[in-house]
Amino acid sequence: MLEILEYGFMQRAFIIGIIVAIICPMIGIFLVLRRMSMIGDSLAHVALAGVAASFLTGTSPLLGSLFFSVGAALGIEKLRKSYREYSEVAIAIIMSGGIGLAVILISLAKNINIDLMGYLFGSLTTITGQDLYLMFALGIFIFGIILYLYRPLFYISFDEEGARIAGISVEKINTFYIILVAIAITISMRIVGILLVSSLMVIPVAAAIQMEKSFKKTVYYSIAFSLISVLVGITLSYYYDLAPGGVIVLLCVGILLLVLLKKSMRRRVQIKEYNKNELKER
Repeated sequence: MLEILEYGFMQRAFIIGIIVAIICPMIGIFLVLRRMSMIGDSLAHVALAGVAASFLTGTSPLLGSLFFSVGAALGIEKLRKSYREYSEVAIAIIMSGGIGLAVILISLAKNINIDLMGYLFGSLTTITGQDLYLMFALGIFIFGIILYLYRPLFYISFDEEGARIAGISVEKINTFYIILVAIAITISMRIVGILLVSSLMVIPVAAAIQMEKSFKKTVYYSIAFSLISVLVGITLSYYYDLAPGGVIVLLCVGILLLVLLKKSMRRRVQIKEYNKNELKER
């Protein structure tokens, strides 16, 4: 089992996987609370355009996707201010533009389909040492900023107007936060894949919310679910030669279903106990 750690590319995959598994739920929980779960999909499609542009220009796909996704994040925030009553329109506009641009750039690039598959669905072998250092630095940066902005983000997620009245710089924090989302997507795409990266931000959080715990415990549970899915997913994808992104997401869905099943069974037990007590009282 441990022989897979003898390979450098697997060591890099596990290191990045752990970073991704921690930061994605930390960012995702605020997306879920603010009903902005689709932002991940929107920025991921723009990141795909960045990857295609990098292949065309011969630059780093990681830097290309980072540049495009951050630009798209700023665009979403700008459009949200223009469509305050219809903020989801901003997400749809950027997503549509990102898909269109990605399709055009991919059609212009020749003989890159095999390379693109790794970015679309994740790949264990494409992470270079240079990528590792950059992703590690960005991951630590996101982790530190989320911890620093934890209270303001918590306040804004539940009551944006109240946070604004309390003197919190809502616009600045929102802008900075959505840039962090873009960076997290760029880091995660090498492991999970561009088409599936938003799932890692949302599904572990959705499972943790069903545990009906406090906010902090929900964060801890979501990170735990994410870590289990990523580490087991990377291992299974290595041994069975599968796309890691698909395996990781299916494991996340499996955990969610198990949590929902456990919750359903617990409710049935509570209903039975309640009915028994009612009969005894009668």
